[in-house]
Amino acid sequence: MAVSRRTVTVLFADVADSTPLGERLDPESLRQVMSRWFERMSEVLERHGGTVEKFIGDAVMAVFGIPELHEDDALRAVRAATELREALARLNDELGQELGVHIGIRVGLNTGEVVAGDGTGGQMLVTGDPVNVAKRLEEAARTGEILLGENTRRLVANAALLEPRDELTVKGKSGPVVAWNVLGVIEGAPAYARRLDAPLVGREGELRQLREIFATVAAERSCHLVTLVGPAGIGKSRLAAELTTRLRDEARTVSGRCLPYGDGITFWPLVQIIGALGSEDGVREILAGAEDAELVAERVLSAIGSTSKLTPGSEMFWAVRRLFEELAREEPVVVVFEDIHWAAPTLLDLLEYLAGWTHDAPVLLLCLARPDLLEERHGWLSAPKTTGMVLGPLTDTELEQLLDEIAQEWPLDAAARARITEAAEGNPLYVEQMAAMLAEGGSVEAIPPTIHALLAARLDRLPPEEREVLERAAVAGKEFVRSAVLQLHDQTERSEMDARLLSLARKDLLSPRPGREDAYRFRHALIRDAAYAGIPKERRAQLHERFADWAARTNAGRAGDLDEIVGYHYEQAVHYRQELGALDEQAQALAERAGSLLARAGERAFARHDMPAAVNLLARATTLLGEDDPIRLQALPQLGSALMKTGDFSRADVVLSEALAGAAAAGDKKLELRTLIEREFFRTFTNPESSTEEIVRIAESTIPLLEDLNDELGLAKAWWLRSEADAIAGRWAARTEALERALVHAKRASDPREVSTIIGLLAGALMYGPTPVPEAIRRCEELSDSVLGDVEVRAGIASTLAGLHAMLGQFDEARTLAEEARAIYEELGLRYMRAGVHSFASGSIELLAGDPAAAVRELRSGYDELERMGERGTRSTLAAFLAQALVEQGDYADAMRFSEISEQTAATADIVPQAVWRSARAAALAQTGDPTGAEPLAEEAVSLAEGTDFLDLQGNTLLGFAHVLRLAGESERAQSLAERARQAFERKGNLVSEAKAAAALGARVP
Repeated sequence: MAVSRRTVTVLFADVADSTPLGERLDPESLRQVMSRWFERMSEVLERHGGTVEKFIGDAVMAVFGIPELHEDDALRAVRAATELREALARLNDELGQELGVHIGIRVGLNTGEVVAGDGTGGQMLVTGDPVNVAKRLEEAARTGEILLGENTRRLVANAALLEPRDELTVKGKSGPVVAWNVLGVIEGAPAYARRLDAPLVGREGELRQLREIFATVAAERSCHLVTLVGPAGIGKSRLAAELTTRLRDEARTVSGRCLPYGDGITFWPLVQIIGALGSEDGVREILAGAEDAELVAERVLSAIGSTSKLTPGSEMFWAVRRLFEELAREEPVVVVFEDIHWAAPTLLDLLEYLAGWTHDAPVLLLCLARPDLLEERHGWLSAPKTTGMVLGPLTDTELEQLLDEIAQEWPLDAAARARITEAAEGNPLYVEQMAAMLAEGGSVEAIPPTIHALLAARLDRLPPEEREVLERAAVAGKEFVRSAVLQLHDQTERSEMDARLLSLARKDLLSPRPGREDAYRFRHALIRDAAYAGIPKERRAQLHERFADWAARTNAGRAGDLDEIVGYHYEQAVHYRQELGALDEQAQALAERAGSLLARAGERAFARHDMPAAVNLLARATTLLGEDDPIRLQALPQLGSALMKTGDFSRADVVLSEALAGAAAAGDKKLELRTLIEREFFRTFTNPESSTEEIVRIAESTIPLLEDLNDELGLAKAWWLRSEADAIAGRWAARTEALERALVHAKRASDPREVSTIIGLLAGALMYGPTPVPEAIRRCEELSDSVLGDVEVRAGIASTLAGLHAMLGQFDEARTLAEEARAIYEELGLRYMRAGVHSFASGSIELLAGDPAAAVRELRSGYDELERMGERGTRSTLAAFLAQALVEQGDYADAMRFSEISEQTAATADIVPQAVWRSARAAALAQTGDPTGAEPLAEEAVSLAEGTDFLDLQGNTLLGFAHVLRLAGESERAQSLAERARQAFERKGNLVSEAKAAAALGARVP
């Protein structure tokens, strides 16, 4: 039996309180009652497109979406459910008269993904959780109630009157089930609402063309048929509404809509049009005085079922034409026929007849259709007096305008807007439905159920062989080559592949890639997703494995470039096997293959500084591989480092601890020592208070062990870690010496990544250490040139150069460099670097530039981001400098608050924040009238700075102390300290701060 996955709506209807009925009636009478009940219920369900799957006791189960999917299956099911109550009322009238009994009904509906057979053996064998939930909802319903689940509600909310029921606790579900009671269905309402009253976005060219056609129709008193063709949601109805609105003073407009199913619906649009004209009285009034008025009216009313007389088709066509001609006698008429892809052939014949035979009457027939129409009616757009207009997707700019409109109702952040723009690919309905789903708390990655229903129904109408091609292509990806899809088909089917691909392209589901005759892409990513969703998971696993085998075999010469792609397909094969419970040796072998490929791809992503990709790939790899797999043990430390760089500090600590334990258990001493160093470096950011002594202990204890192992890369990391203790203590010359030793080992290890990283750290030491600014700039530029291929390190050096140029008063150059660094951090997804390094550099530049407000903005932004990450080390420093900026801005209360935050979070041995928060608080206290409390703090700050070779820190704390003393009236001591500050800045070559110190002395810098 062929099976498929599909989203359907399941309906259970049961006789309420049937047990007492069995006690009252003879078995023969009871059988008669139940037979009539089943017969009436089945008639209703099948009329609305449901498939009666089975009878269970007194209950009937029907499925909407089998054997054929419809975009409105959920609404059909709800309409059927409400009609069941009406049918039961009529049956009860009969049973009351015949047997003196009445029966009640309970109904439950639920929508979701099921697996269904092809009908072999007489039943579809529908299985899945939606079936169980629908049954539980029916059981929870009161007599006469229709309860539906949340998924169904989302699909019918615009057309059904609903009231929420209390959350239900039902058998077999771990959590509560949300239920809604159906009060009624709104006649003629579509399942989902469209924003037809919103301002029109784009389509000015199409609107102009329609206006020109209308002008010709009006001037020549002729009839013309225009068909707007495009997929669901592309904007056909909105464009038609805009046209009729703009023509309201020039023409009379009437409209009708074709229905997808029902009895007697061939001329339903005419029923709506004539109803809008005033029904029978309106028709006779329009025809008053016309030749054959009574005959025309009789034929028209017969066509719409208002009279019992039957009218031959040709006479009915003639009568409708005469009605429209009379309607247009005094003014032009626009007649809108919506959804003519659902029209019966007879109605389409009528429209062609009207276009060809209407004369001396300005009538514009505006038809709206999906591309399905052209598949059924090949010559539709080539008939005389017809024009076809194919509506394409909106541009990204137009989508942005639409999102601006939508955001007034449903606020959207930048990430959501970007995701919607990417996924919608120019379709306005997709934009609206995705925004609405987000407003209800849905995921930005999910397909809205309304859109999934539209696309799945469209694909379900394809011939089986074309749908199979589309499903195989969906496994290959949004873009694919013909040979890949061929590989996923049986040999006997390959000869037909080109014809099927061409047919799918004609149906606007696929499109050939320009310049590549063997390459195709899905016209829309959501089409690919819908096609993929229809493949049973067992088959998905097989197809992914076959694709991976083919890709690896075909591209053996450049396998490294395809590691991520091939690894992904093996991973999916494993994923679906696991979901189906197939945890056998083959699944384990596939997992090892997938994990090793993804680990290699993650390593390359790490090397090119694409940290979000590295996290993604390495995390997937370590999940697939066994706990003691050597590849996994090597990947874990790199994953921890990547997590740190992306700002996920809590996961980084867990991963690095796991890596350390794994390396120790495996007896890999080299890996264990490297991982220990990596974790300790990481903890300087998350647990700075206990890190300084531990840094020295670990570095000095691991160096001799690494020397014994002849591990040059490990030694580079150990000396780098040792230098961190010097950086925390403000000993920048010592830091430089340790980094120089680390660089020697990194070069011996021939590890360009490690070499570049250490070079970047050396550049930072040049700025904070005693090297004069001009010399530091020269050396930083040389260092930058030596790491041309490492954009992350170049960004770090650019941040350093930005600070150095700001010291010379070259603020434009400084800001440009800082912005270049920020852009790189953003592009690479380096959240920590953006928040910590960039914010500190930009804040420092603005402080030197005399713009404390701008400095506060930059520093506060970085501080907030680091707080969200759970980082403490750099955050304590930013808090201290933020307090300093707030003092200069005159916001002393906030300055006190951030100085307290820095005091609470900074490690005791971390000299920079310890000195800066004291200096900032001293200044705030002095400015608010407490110079006595300020002086000890300012003196402590100076003392801390004097123990370093950080000349800028020395100068700033001295200048801050001088300011406190000046406010206390101790001008002589203040002058002495200001001079010492000026000398410190002079030694560093910091011209801006030297000038500031000189100004405090009342002197000018020569």
